[in-house]
Amino acid sequence: MEKINYSKVLVWLIVISLLIRTLLAILLEFGNDEVYYFQYALYPSFSYFDHPPMVGWLMRLFSLNLLLTDEWALRLTSLLTGTLNTWLIFVLGKELHGARAGFYAALLYTASFYTFIIAGTFILPDSPQSLFWLLGMLAFIRSIGKSEAEANTRRWLLLAGLFTGMAMLSKYTAIFLWMGAGLYVLLFARNWLRVKELYFSILLTLIIFLPVLIWNYRNGWVSFGFHGGRVDVTQGGIHPEYFLREIGGQLFYNNPFNVVAGWVAMIALMRGHNYIDQGKARLILLFSLPLILIFPVVSFWRETLPHWSGPGYYGAMLLAAAWLASKNSIKIPNLIKLALALALIVFVAGMGQIKGGWIIKPGDGDGFFRGKKDFSLDMYGWRQVARKAVPLMDSLEKQGILKKGAAMVSFRWFPAANLDYYVARPSGRKLLACGPLHRIHHYQWINQKRGGLQPGEDAWYLVPGRDYRKPEEVCPGCWEEVIPVDTLPVLRGRDTVMYFFLYGMKGFKTCESFPTPQAN
Repeated sequence: MEKINYSKVLVWLIVISLLIRTLLAILLEFGNDEVYYFQYALYPSFSYFDHPPMVGWLMRLFSLNLLLTDEWALRLTSLLTGTLNTWLIFVLGKELHGARAGFYAALLYTASFYTFIIAGTFILPDSPQSLFWLLGMLAFIRSIGKSEAEANTRRWLLLAGLFTGMAMLSKYTAIFLWMGAGLYVLLFARNWLRVKELYFSILLTLIIFLPVLIWNYRNGWVSFGFHGGRVDVTQGGIHPEYFLREIGGQLFYNNPFNVVAGWVAMIALMRGHNYIDQGKARLILLFSLPLILIFPVVSFWRETLPHWSGPGYYGAMLLAAAWLASKNSIKIPNLIKLALALALIVFVAGMGQIKGGWIIKPGDGDGFFRGKKDFSLDMYGWRQVARKAVPLMDSLEKQGILKKGAAMVSFRWFPAANLDYYVARPSGRKLLACGPLHRIHHYQWINQKRGGLQPGEDAWYLVPGRDYRKPEEVCPGCWEEVIPVDTLPVLRGRDTVMYFFLYGMKGFKTCESFPTPQAN
């Protein structure tokens, strides 16, 4: 085979990947989760209701302390981590089976919808977690993955504790790194139990994670309780449709060709085909399989999200790359070409649907709820509705219909966060969310920081028809009068794809349906 400079080719892959992801970051409006995590950046804290704080900290850092607040600037964390991750997966693949395996791993990483888009373009807790997870894997492989506990390998073990702690500050599922490493030590490398750096490494992870523990202690362990409830299989009956959705989601998010290659490579290892070092193979399997398998099991009883298991597929990619490198003598195996081709089709089709409605068209019979079946509208129309709603609210306030500078209210953490970013904040208004904790999430704390509502204040209520809640249901019993104001259509090309409805809420009255707990 012709000699290839894989490092040079990798640079081109990284540059092309970064350019494509940057273009997407500029063109696409935020999704529901992304605008919600912008609140993390607005209000720095030790932790939050839904997740640890790392995504908010980094968003604030790379936006220059929120000097830049447009979509691409707030997504810069993901763009940078996605770029570093492509290089890291190459380094890991090279560690396992040489530069060719490293390059194959980078290609598989680029072909994954989860790594390229969800963790590499969108700003989510998965973005920083992906970086520290890969660094943690590398450090563990270079420490406990070696049979001899030499000075250099012991230093890598301390770094493993550092990176795992940072990953846990990003997302709780990073605990699976220590679970995999712990199982490996107990089953295959008990000599490491006599190494003091192992215990220092664990202690280092706990110290780094301490802010999250402090915040949860001060807030009644609310975040742990929330996530524990999401995977509590003792509640409810068996739901095969949840299981099928989880399996289908894992296939789609991680690219079916990647998933098949990963499982073939893992099964080959378990059948005794040692195409990489046995110790490293066992360690990677213990990092991957528990996370990949646990959520399909949970999904028999509870609804799960396919990206929860995403980091488990990093190891599967690495094993697939090493397996392909051991079997193929061609530059790029056909399986990887198919994975990249499918990824390109999905990316183009997804962009076409969001910006142009290529696939899902508005239903003529949807009426009031127009756009309800079009998931792509989560990331479309918010800028447009802001251009229509803000001048209207300003005009009616000048006329005295509502008091000047009236707040906005919403009924759930989304669309509250979308309206907060695209409508309320640019117009100088505060947005508050009304409802129980399980519905408004960290807005309970944000309500307090924003001062809530005082008796007699007015507020605006802007709600999409595709996710409609009656204005009377928003803080029921809290308003003297509710005034229908206008219906605002959202256009995509020539099609009206959904409607927004604007109401004026006059004369706020103190009531139990608008709690404002103490913020910590």
